[in-house]
Amino acid sequence: MLLTDPVVLENPYVRLEPLDASHAAGLDAATQGLEYAWYTSVPAAASIEIEHRLAEHAAGRMNPFAVVAGGRPVGMTTLCNIDQPNRRTELGYTWLSPTVQRTAVNTAAKLLLLGHAFETCDAIAVELRTHWHNRQSRAAIERLGAKQDGILRNHRFGPDGTLRDTVVYSVLPHEWPTVKRGLEERLARG
Repeated sequence: MLLTDPVVLENPYVRLEPLDASHAAGLDAATQGLEYAWYTSVPAAASIEIEHRLAEHAAGRMNPFAVVAGGRPVGMTTLCNIDQPNRRTELGYTWLSPTVQRTAVNTAAKLLLLGHAFETCDAIAVELRTHWHNRQSRAAIERLGAKQDGILRNHRFGPDGTLRDTVVYSVLPHEWPTVKRGLEERLARG
């Protein structure tokens, strides 16, 4: 299976569905309360972001998902910057509604996506990136067991025009069993 192949991934906590236009209204509602997150890109209009992510999917660079919990869309996530010949990808462009932050949703979604990348698609590396100032995201990535590869200084411009330093992490295949066990233990503890 290719990293770009549409697939539904599901466990008792979350369902990751191939992103499509039917998710727009629910995702617009899920963005409420995220205005404070200047250091990340939360879509102003889900329909526009869905179109963008579907165009990236058509180009073979992204596999976008709607994050569904409790029967409703609560965020978006992707396998992105896909380099299929080298079996590398990034897990990113993730945002979640404040109603599910600090719940099992993010951990469960990461377990599904990493498992899919390593166990189904035979990835040799999965990167995770975040803004230097997004301490919540950095802490979550580190709790996953990802190792920091480095910091890309002045990596790109943010939505407000400020320069972003990007912290790059990765998980490698030999690390996946330990990362997987850690995620499963976190879910079991609640």
